[in-house]
Amino acid sequence: MLVPSIDLMDGHAVQLIGGEEKALDAGDPAPVAARFGRVGEVAVIDLDAALGRGSNAGVIKALLPGIRARVGGGIRSYEAALDWLDAGAWRIILGTAAKPELLSRLPRERVIAALDARDGEVVVEGWRKRTGEDLLGRIAALRDHVGGFLVTFVEREGRLGGTDLALAKAVVEAAGTAHVTIAGGVTTAEEIRALDAIGADAQVGMALYTDRLPLAEAFAAPLRTDRADGLYATVVADERGQALGLAWSSRESLARAIETGKGVYRSRSRSSIWVKGESSGATQELLRVELDCDRDAIRFTVRQKGAGFCHLDTPTCWGDERGLAALVRTLEARRADAPKGSYTARLFADRTLLDGKLLEEAKELTEAQARGNVVHEAADVLFFTLARLAAEGIPLAEVEAELDRRALKVTRRD
Repeated sequence: MLVPSIDLMDGHAVQLIGGEEKALDAGDPAPVAARFGRVGEVAVIDLDAALGRGSNAGVIKALLPGIRARVGGGIRSYEAALDWLDAGAWRIILGTAAKPELLSRLPRERVIAALDARDGEVVVEGWRKRTGEDLLGRIAALRDHVGGFLVTFVEREGRLGGTDLALAKAVVEAAGTAHVTIAGGVTTAEEIRALDAIGADAQVGMALYTDRLPLAEAFAAPLRTDRADGLYATVVADERGQALGLAWSSRESLARAIETGKGVYRSRSRSSIWVKGESSGATQELLRVELDCDRDAIRFTVRQKGAGFCHLDTPTCWGDERGLAALVRTLEARRADAPKGSYTARLFADRTLLDGKLLEEAKELTEAQARGNVVHEAADVLFFTLARLAAEGIPLAEVEAELDRRALKVTRRD
């Protein structure tokens, strides 16, 4: 799989050759992160912190709510590691600080050890100092303490000359159950496909920035299909993970979807590309694209507008929604057109009434004893909570995203 990389210096997204020469300055990293974030996890590396000459922490923390970020660069203590995990980093990347005594205090699955190697030898201090330590030996010593490795082939970094697939395979074998990401020289979709086949991700920077390797082509590299028309089954889901329907993608439609941030698909009957909502107004904002475990199906996560995904003007191709999703849709509709004088209209118009009902139902939930009563009172609390959200125009997905961010925190309240 592809892991796009954003390297930061002085608040700008940059690319270096060999870790020293600045070859490219892409400016503000926010639009880069928004684009890269559509295809999965993004590596965000603070080069200034890594080199001990500053920090881009504020810039990175502003990016975290919008992407699944692997954050690295200058994380050398337990406190710094904890700060990034609590701030919402999906994973953290530790370099020279990746030692068993520190790693044992951190959640293994969220820690990646970064090892930089020149010709198979580990190098440190911004790739300037040789250690005499064998790369594979270092991996074997750390593999039980981390969830993954980021291995950079320094002699190939930023040079667009291709990566070392033989060494990458040896790294994967040495890593055991820890997942491997290879950086340095990855330039073609074929290399990404080959790395994926041996169980490694490809971290790519320079080739994406220069468009030597288009983002969509890099993302789709591992895809395969047994269909004669070359199309890929595409499950379309909303922000909450509910399936809206099934569509089909081609390489061309996938590229347009990723580049435009819209729901773009391939029609089997018309053999043409179509953009969801172009004529109906039921548009889609594409939030994320993912490949399944077998690399033969795609999931689009979208923010659906209008009546819904189905051409029959229902929210899903299986009809109407149920549960919380149905209630949210009903409350949002009633906020705009509830009959004057109705209880729902009064709830939206009278904040004191709504607040009072929330407090009343929450108290009744705490006092409920029998299972049926607990269910009944919990339903009341959820109804009035969702009414409060609807009154403020806040989607339930935004609350769920906040819960997901809290789940990333390692520090817990007493």
